[in-house]
Amino acid sequence: MARILVVDDANFMRRLVITTLVPLGHEIVGEAENGFKAVTMYRSQKPDIVTMDITMKEKDGISAAEEIMKMDPSARIIMVTAMGQKDLLSRAIAIGVKDFVVKPFTPERLREAVTKALS
Repeated sequence: MARILVVDDANFMRRLVITTLVPLGHEIVGEAENGFKAVTMYRSQKPDIVTMDITMKEKDGISAAEEIMKMDPSARIIMVTAMGQKDLLSRAIAIGVKDFVVKPFTPERLREAVTKALS
């Protein structure tokens, strides 16, 4: 199973991601509420996967994903996004993000994205 870093500015959304993935045997190695903390935690924790919200205060998910991908081109990042952010999603795919999950998501969709990122 995977070691996962969960990044979202909304605590309830981090809880939802965690309660979906932990029962599958995945280990949550950290939580971050902004892109700055995400980059710092990625560096220290070296997770297998990052679930990353796109829109956050202080440092958004796209900027954080770019920084992580420069640091580790093999990073596996899954963007978690609200509807209507297609321009941001195309930027995310261009920098190497593995997949994206649209909020509100089903547990099945999140599991599918994690499985795809691990393969």
